[in-house]
Parts: sequence; structure tokens; C-alpha cells
Amino acid sequence: MSKSLETIILIDRMSSLIKVNNLQVEFKTKSLLVHAVRGVSLDIHSGETIGLVGESGSGKSVTALSLMRLIQEPPGKITGGEILLDGKDLLKCSEREIRKVRGNRISMIFQEPMTSLNPVFTIGYQITEALVLHQNMTKKEAREKTIDLLNQVGIVRPSERIDSYPHEMSGGQRQRVMIAMAIACQPDLLIADEPTTALDVTIQKQILDLLQELQDKLKMSMLFISHDLGIISQITKKVLVMYKGEIVEKGNTLDIFNKPQHPYTKGLVACRPTLDVKTSRLPMISDFLEGGGDFSQMPLKEIKKTKGETLLEVKNLKKYFPLEKSFFGKVNSWVKAVDDVSFKVERGSTLGLVGESGCGKTTLGRAVLRLIEPSSGSVVYNNINITSLDRKQLKAMRRKIQIIFQDPYASLNPRMTIGSSIMEPMVIHNLYPNKEERISKVEELMKQVGLDKNMRNRYPHEFSGGQRQRICIARTIAVQPEFIICDESVSSLDVSIQAQILNLLKDLQDKLNLTYVFISHDLTVVKFISDYVAVMNRGQIVEMNDSEEIYRSPKNSYTKKLINAIPSSIPKHLQ
Repeated sequence: MSKSLETIILIDRMSSLIKVNNLQVEFKTKSLLVHAVRGVSLDIHSGETIGLVGESGSGKSVTALSLMRLIQEPPGKITGGEILLDGKDLLKCSEREIRKVRGNRISMIFQEPMTSLNPVFTIGYQITEALVLHQNMTKKEAREKTIDLLNQVGIVRPSERIDSYPHEMSGGQRQRVMIAMAIACQPDLLIADEPTTALDVTIQKQILDLLQELQDKLKMSMLFISHDLGIISQITKKVLVMYKGEIVEKGNTLDIFNKPQHPYTKGLVACRPTLDVKTSRLPMISDFLEGGGDFSQMPLKEIKKTKGETLLEVKNLKKYFPLEKSFFGKVNSWVKAVDDVSFKVERGSTLGLVGESGCGKTTLGRAVLRLIEPSSGSVVYNNINITSLDRKQLKAMRRKIQIIFQDPYASLNPRMTIGSSIMEPMVIHNLYPNKEERISKVEELMKQVGLDKNMRNRYPHEFSGGQRQRICIARTIAVQPEFIICDESVSSLDVSIQAQILNLLKDLQDKLNLTYVFISHDLTVVKFISDYVAVMNRGQIVEMNDSEEIYRSPKNSYTKKLINAIPSSIPKHLQ
């Protein structure tokens, strides 16, 4: 080996903050052995941001937890490899030594802040704890530092909010608290594990901007983990793609976007809907892995939808919640969750309802179906005023109007098999003459949504998130509805599973002539599936138009703000 080459290698080793070589992690139960991480190697330099992308179950989070020695044993175990921090192997450190590394040298922002924060302690207590432990600060010094940290991450009135509990803060605020906690000791490496999943696009942009700003200020390295290449592209210049526990592709982010090499990477890039191209269907990762050809361009079939009959008309709908009452029980102030909303939905079409969390989307959807009672206004479905129906009439109407909820696991009874769950609405509405015919219909519905009929006797916990959402869809269409409200039905799903569900909803609409109101905070998803889009803000619809026109030429400033917050296909810092 030449001296110049030896020098280059030496410099590279010296500049590496953390180096992972051939990492192996497995999880073992009585009947199952899973190789979660298979020979992963990566190198993070000082001040560098690396993106780690892949679907749920690909091994991203297990890799990240391994860097901090947080794999729970049993059932998990790091079975091989080395993790070098400044040349020292963390896998050979004692528990006392590794505690000095966690939070101090390497810190982590976990995916779900509500489950990561202790609900019985204030956010201030939880942040100061790390400062007292690692920085040897007094409680007074730690409190002052915590207020400064909360201010750095954009928490308004930090000196007051320091004494708030996690449940008193919004999702975006809790994520900011998690970031403040992670950077409290100014770590050398920050691991961000899906820090923007299920956040509104505006909050997502704020979090990404905040992380970049803090990284520049503190000169720290970052490992940013996500299942969405679009988000990864906003913050990293180098990407590692992970599939089934292995790194299948790595390289410059721009190259990964423009010239992906591995079929799995091609699928990840292609299956996310975009604002630029309108397609009739979304390609799926399985299409690429099975070598079915080039699915990168699936142009829209030109179907000119004529003006159809009005199936649903909402007139001046309001839903107010009491906020403050006097000593004598009189309401002094109200929360106007839905404030004088009116719109129409044509039969066989899809109306997309978009807006940030708290804008009133879900409340509006539930008020339309009378899952909560409106304060005033009317909902006319097929010339019948739903708001004037009595309980018996409303039960009969529910056959025609249904809802798919956001969380499929919470929507299914964990004690009932999925076959029983799908059959239950048939029993309630006295559909089909006997149990045998109902079972036959359940199997037919399972086939329609892409599930094997042999899975009928399994329980919800035995299925993935995407499969559970398919079960919920089968349950919804079991009563042969005409109108369905899809309430955030694809949020938090991997982009590939999301593509499957969106394609399924479109197929069912074409086959059964269904009418949808599709509620989401994801504007790209709404544009893909919707014929018309209504933008909601503070309980009111501020703009409504054709899905193409509203993105091409938004009129309202709030709509412009939402569209500007959407990650661009090729960010400026990569061009």
C-alpha cells in the first residue's frame, strides 16, 4: 500500500465520529428467531447528517437503539460486530461506562413523544434530570438552562411552560420538548428516529428547520431515520437504504432520487404521490421487487367526470364545545370546532378535506355522521335531513353512511377474530339470512381488500398496520354503504402500504360507485385521491376548488402556507 493511500485512510479514520462494522442483532422467542440487523456497517463523520430510510420492520430503529446499547435482552441481543465511538468499542463497555455515553455523547429523539415522556412529571423536571446527572449542575442552574433550551426549540413562554405536563402540550410542542431533552447535554451524535411521523406538514417543516438550525449551531452529527425518502431529502445529503435488516443501497441523496439502483429503492421513490404528476394509480414496492417493469410513470387515464347529482349537502353546520362555565353553570366561552360550514359532495366523487391538527376536520366528519351531535345546521343525505332523524331511523341510515377511523388497531376489538369483526355489522343490520352466508360474504370481502380468507380466525394483533387497515375497510363495506368518510385512514403508514390502501380505495370506489370524504393533513395524498379539495382552518372552510386547480393556483394565504410546507421532490440544497 502506498504512503498516500495510507494517509487518506488514516485521515478518514480520524474524522469518523462513530463507525459501525458488521452489526448483527437478533430477537428470539420460544418459537421464532428473527435476524433484525444483518451485517450493517456505516460511518458518520463529525458534523455530518446521514439519512437511514426503509419501511417498518427493515431494522432502522433496531440499528439506532444498538448504537446506544438499548436493545432489551431478552428477547433482543447484539450478536456480532463493533460500534466504535472515537475508536472505543461501545459493545465492550460496562453498563456504568455506557450510561455516561447515553444522553451525553449520543442522544436520541424517539418516534412517539407522548409514550417517551413520563406523564406524571413536568417537562422541566424531565429535562433538568439529564443536566443534573451528566453536567453536574445544581437544580437552579439546570432549571435556567432548561428554560433556555425550551426557548431554543421554539416553545412560547418557556418560563411558564417549563412546569407543564406532557398532556398539556400539542403533538408538535411535545416533539420540541423531546428535541430539547436530546440536545440538553450538547451530544456529539443526535439520532432522530422518525421525529416528524404523523405531524402536519407545517409542523413537520418547523421541526426539520429546527433540527438543521440546532445542528449548525452545536456542530453535532445526526443520524436521521425515516420511512419517507421525501422527508429524508429535506435534511440529508447522504442516504442509506435499509431492507430486511441489510443496507441495500447508499450514496448521495440526489443520486438516490434521480438514479436509484436497487429495486427496493426504486419502489420507495416511486410509490409516494407527488404534486407534479397526476396518476391513476400508485406503483407499489412489490412491483419493483418482482421485476414487473418500469412503474415510474403511470399516467392518469383521462376520465372526464360530469357534474353528478348531489348526494350530500352540509348547510351552515356548527359544533361548539363549552370552554368555560360560571359558578352557576352558565357557559361564558365556547370552542368553535366547526363554525358555519357548508359544502356539497356529488355521488361517486371524492372530496378531500385538508388542514392542520385542531382545525376541525375530524369533528366535522363525526358531526356529519351524527357520531357527535351538531350544535346547529343541517346535513342532507340523498334528500333526507340526517340531523332530524330519530335513533331508530338513524340506525337504518348508518347502513348507507360509514366511516374508516385513523387508528385501525383501536378500531378493532382485540378479543374478536377479524372474521367476527367483519361479520358484526351484518348481524346488527340483519343482512343475509344465516351465518353460513355471512361467513361466505366475509371471505368475499377479505378477497376484495387483498386478504387471504384463511386469516379469518386470526386476531387483530396478528396483523401488520396495513393489513389491519384493510380489515377495517372490509368491515366498513360489509353493510354495502354508498358514502364513506375516511378519517386520516393512511396516516402513519409506510409509503408502500399507503400506496396499497389508496389504490384499494380507488378500486372499491370504481367497482361499488362509492362516494368519499377523505380527511388528511397530507396534501399530496389528498391531491392524488380527490376530485375536489376543501381547505379547513379554525373551524371554517377557507377555500374549496378542483384538486388540480387548488394546487396550481391557491387563493387563500393559509392554503399557500400549507402547499409551501410540502417537501419538494428535489430540495434546493441538493440541486
